[in-house]
Amino acid sequence: MFYIHKPKPWDKLLPTDEKIYLSRREILKKLGMVSGAILASPSLLSTCVSGNSTDSEGPQDINNNFTFEGIENFFPSKRNTKYELDREITDEYSATHNNNFYEFINRADRNIYNAYKYVDNFDNRDWKFEVNGYASNTGTFYLEDMIKKFGQEERTYRFRCVERWAMAVPWTGISLAKLIKYFNPASKARYVRMVSFADEAQMIGVKDQPWYPWPYFEGLRMDEAMNELAFMVTGIYGKPLPKQNGAPMRLIVPWKYGYKNIKSVVKMEFIGNEPETFWHKITPNEYGFYSNIDPDVPHPRWSQARERMLPDGDWRPTLKYNGYGEYVAEMY
Repeated sequence: MFYIHKPKPWDKLLPTDEKIYLSRREILKKLGMVSGAILASPSLLSTCVSGNSTDSEGPQDINNNFTFEGIENFFPSKRNTKYELDREITDEYSATHNNNFYEFINRADRNIYNAYKYVDNFDNRDWKFEVNGYASNTGTFYLEDMIKKFGQEERTYRFRCVERWAMAVPWTGISLAKLIKYFNPASKARYVRMVSFADEAQMIGVKDQPWYPWPYFEGLRMDEAMNELAFMVTGIYGKPLPKQNGAPMRLIVPWKYGYKNIKSVVKMEFIGNEPETFWHKITPNEYGFYSNIDPDVPHPRWSQARERMLPDGDWRPTLKYNGYGEYVAEMY
């Protein structure tokens, strides 16, 4: 049995051609260069997608380095129809070209939603992540191995930003619960803390914004992490994730505001106490630990009663828990 903490009222306060490019990991293995060393630097800010871009360029190919031999067998993945939506899927261009992703914000660019323009230096090949804490199966794991071990599925989820932008997206990934069971946490592991990648040399926003407490860090209560909706995402629109969307491995918890959906995860820790989170550390009166979507709980600086859909900007009522109450309400 996992411990379940009952939240306080204030917790609701408030985000190369693949045929040519073979897996670098496989090449390194042949050269005897893959070690079990623990992953180096962590960080990536998990804020949300916005609709404020004034960029007029048309659709273009989005570079994503993450690949491995046989990746074509996992993208696109079969859709799980249990999570079909009652709204139209947001077009791919809007969802991949309007990202206020702080690690890739270029301060010289007046448009902060142009993250896709500044991701070329980000190297997300041979992605691995560290698992530690109160669990029996810890160490460093390759994302490629997890995909091959568990397979993937596609789910269509609503996505809601704390800044009131909203969209509907076909995500590809692995149930977070499957991963957690594989790592086998102990009963005293009451929370899962996650950390993102951060590197000044690869992410202009990390270099230009040293006042933020990089790397980005977030957390979930164990029962939240084990909820069937919690999804470790590796793809979008039937393809591997673009870098600006959190490549190659990000969290999606669709009943929570966007900033809870941490990107480019490089560490998972199973811990006993509620962890501090990035935005709560910066602005504790605005961004609480739970951050569940609730039209009746306003952000201190704006109402959350309505949301604006991408790309047309149509306003509609916000749904409590983003419409996923049947899956999550009993936890709160």
